[in-house]
Amino acid sequence: MSAIKARGISKSFGNRCVLKAIDLEVEEGDLFAIIGPSGAGKTTLLRILCSLQPPDSGTVTILGKQMSYREAEDLPLRRRMSFISQKPIAFRETVRENVAYPLRVRGIENGNEMVYHALQHVGLLDLADNLGVTLSGGELQRMAFARATVYNPEVLILDEFTAHLDPYNIKMLEDAVVSYRKEKGATVLTVTHNLFQAKRIASTTAFMLDGVIVEQNETARIFNSPADERTGSFVRGEMIF
Repeated sequence: MSAIKARGISKSFGNRCVLKAIDLEVEEGDLFAIIGPSGAGKTTLLRILCSLQPPDSGTVTILGKQMSYREAEDLPLRRRMSFISQKPIAFRETVRENVAYPLRVRGIENGNEMVYHALQHVGLLDLADNLGVTLSGGELQRMAFARATVYNPEVLILDEFTAHLDPYNIKMLEDAVVSYRKEKGATVLTVTHNLFQAKRIASTTAFMLDGVIVEQNETARIFNSPADERTGSFVRGEMIF
């Protein structure tokens, strides 16, 4: 069964066509990576899939329900998903309170154990009572991951979630993603410029260029025997975009 299905997704900003009739399907429980150069349209596609931005044309179906791009109608579905950007924010509260926020807005009481496990999952228990705004960049992104997963979303969408981080925090977050998917059976869709990251964690990878999906396949085949020469050039670092 598909957890994420996009059909004919197009999007333009002014005279610039960013997405060109994209079709994309992510199977339930998959860890799916999208790679490609800057300006390929990857972040715009993620925002449309999250219902943060409507497409000009096309449809998106998440967990069997089609997005309407009307806030009240999509809210129940959006609450089964989570999105993590490369620039997380912190509320002026403790780390613990930051992570508990999604539970409060969902009316989930007595969520202390859920918060505890979310913080433990990313190695932040010892900083739980610190103010979120005092965290380092890597700690802040780990807090954002805990906050995004504390309510056990079925679909997790990540936009360059380890960009500009040191190797220690990259590994912590990659491990957190892989273990969350395994433990919860969640579907994970990530955009990354880090080709090594896609090779390490993704089961399926798609290469995106100039607003289209050039090809998608098992990650090993994308990197070792791509069907399209443009994909091969990109993963070998030979193509100038």
